Amino acid sequence: MSASPAAPGDDAASHHEEAVSPATAVDFTNPLDNEQAIRIGRAWTEMRRGASMSGLKEYVYGTDDAIRQSQMDALDLLARRDRTMRGLAERLRVDPSTATRAVNSLVTDGLAERFPSPDDGRVVMVRISADGRRVHAAAGARRSHVMALLLGEFTPEERSDLAGMLERFVAAMDHVTDRLS
Repeated sequence: MSASPAAPGDDAASHHEEAVSPATAVDFTNPLDNEQAIRIGRAWTEMRRGASMSGLKEYVYGTDDAIRQSQMDALDLLARRDRTMRGLAERLRVDPSTATRAVNSLVTDGLAERFPSPDDGRVVMVRISADGRRVHAAAGARRSHVMALLLGEFTPEERSDLAGMLERFVAAMDHVTDRLS
């Protein structure tokens, strides 16, 4: 694979502010709508907790120098630039307290470090450490290898369709979450 795929949390890949397509009513009494919802729900469940996922997670995130998926998510962002705690929480799409726990874990494991903002010493910044950069690079290389293998199962046209549909699905989740909040 010549170029690494955009990493989850990549600034260019994770903003889903584009408009969601006009809603089409789903009628669960309609057998086709019901079957599609069941298939999508099952696929979502399998992606989250399927048997193969544990093997892929172990491969990508390591066994000897293992990190957690949540740590990789934060390292993806910190590898690009230093972040404020607030900015990290926003980009991770989590509560500030959740981001604090994630950073505590990274700092404890020597993968990141806190420092005062050069602009305002009251603001806490976070940066990736040298060990964090090494661990992130190794996991990133394994993730790219897995993505190359997975995407190799699809034609270029199917990959394009899949990317577009997944982006729309995430945008729809954001839209529905906003409506339900």
